[in-house]
Amino acid sequence: MSIRKIIEYPEEVLAKVGKPVTKFDEELKNLCADMFKTMYDAEGVGLAAPQIGLNLRLFVMDCEGIKLVAANPEIVSTEGEQSGQEGCLSVGKIPAVVIRANKVRLKAQNERGEWFEQAVEALAARCFLHETDHCDGKLFIDHLPKLRREMVVKKFRKEKRLK
Repeated sequence: MSIRKIIEYPEEVLAKVGKPVTKFDEELKNLCADMFKTMYDAEGVGLAAPQIGLNLRLFVMDCEGIKLVAANPEIVSTEGEQSGQEGCLSVGKIPAVVIRANKVRLKAQNERGEWFEQAVEALAARCFLHETDHCDGKLFIDHLPKLRREMVVKKFRKEKRLK
């Protein structure tokens, strides 16, 4: 297991729709292990393959007691609404308030290729949506009003220069 480099905004891979995962083998299991290790090292609760430079529909998550691998994720249904702080490892963890669904049902494949569905609420629902967005070439800042998005990007660039 190794820690991978987290790709940051505005890298092109973050804006691409990921390619489907088609091989469920030892290489994929090792990749998922690396992704978990990278996510924990960065103190995140979710990490998608595009965030480590791979154009794949794949994410890992460990949030509110739910630890899983989701290959080829699809949001099956959403319900309700929640508003809360959201950040992203690819945008320097700079938070902004994002409105998301409060209940989400996800359909995906695990690291063995077996399909599953899982329904979650609250922060876990936010995580499902956030990570699936990464697989669709979207960032959480794409859900913000233009002025708020520009403020987050400006703060991210400023902090990046200071490092």
